[in-house]
Amino acid sequence: MPKLPDSGFNRVAPYYDALVRLVYGTALERAQLALLPFVPQQARVLVIGGGTGWLLEQLLKTEKHLYILYLDASPAMLQRAQQRYSRYKNPHFCSVSFRLGTEQALQPHEQFDVIITPFLLDLFPPPRLRQLMQELTAALAPNGKWLLADFWPARQPTPWWQQVLIKGMYVFFGWLSEVQAKQLPDYGSHFKVLGFEVNFSQQFYSGLVQAKVLERQLT
Repeated sequence: MPKLPDSGFNRVAPYYDALVRLVYGTALERAQLALLPFVPQQARVLVIGGGTGWLLEQLLKTEKHLYILYLDASPAMLQRAQQRYSRYKNPHFCSVSFRLGTEQALQPHEQFDVIITPFLLDLFPPPRLRQLMQELTAALAPNGKWLLADFWPARQPTPWWQQVLIKGMYVFFGWLSEVQAKQLPDYGSHFKVLGFEVNFSQQFYSGLVQAKVLERQLT
C-alpha cells in the first residue's frame, strides 16, 4: 500500500503517549478534557488526528449519545485506537467508526456537528494547513463547533523557554515523523479567514497550550 500523506507518526506510535507525558505531564490531556463539555448530546463528531485513542476513550466516558468518526492518517495510530476501543468494556452510548486517511477521506455528503483537532494543526506548513482547514470547514455543519487543543502560546512575545521547547519539538518530529512545519502557525489568522470566532478559551502549561471552542459567525 502506498504511504499516505501525513502518516509519519507510525514510528512514534508505540511510545507517543509516554513521551508526551514525560515532557508535558497531564497538560495535553487536561486541555482535551476541557473541550468535552462542549460536545452536545446526539452530536455527529469527527475526531481527526486523534492518535492512539486516548481522546476517544474520554468521549465514551461522557455517556453521551454520539456518532463518532475517528480519522487518522497513521495506520499504527489508528490500529492502537481501535485496540483501545475494543478493550473498553464499560457501557457507553456511542457509535464509532474508524477510517484511515486524511481529510481527503471524508465524503462530500458527510457533515459533523463537532470537529475535534487534538494537537493536529501545528503539524502543517501554511499552504497545507489552509487546505486542511478549508476541507474541515466544509464538513462542519453551519451551527457546528470546532474544538481545538494545541500549542498556541498565549503570551507574546513567547517566553524563551517556550521558544526552545517548540523548536525542539519541530526538530525531533521533523526527523522522526517527517513533520513538514517548522514553526507554529498563526492560528488566529487562519480561523478569521474562515469566519470563526472563539467562544471559549483555557490555558495550560503556563500558556503554551490552549483549548479553544470556535464557531462560525453566521450572517
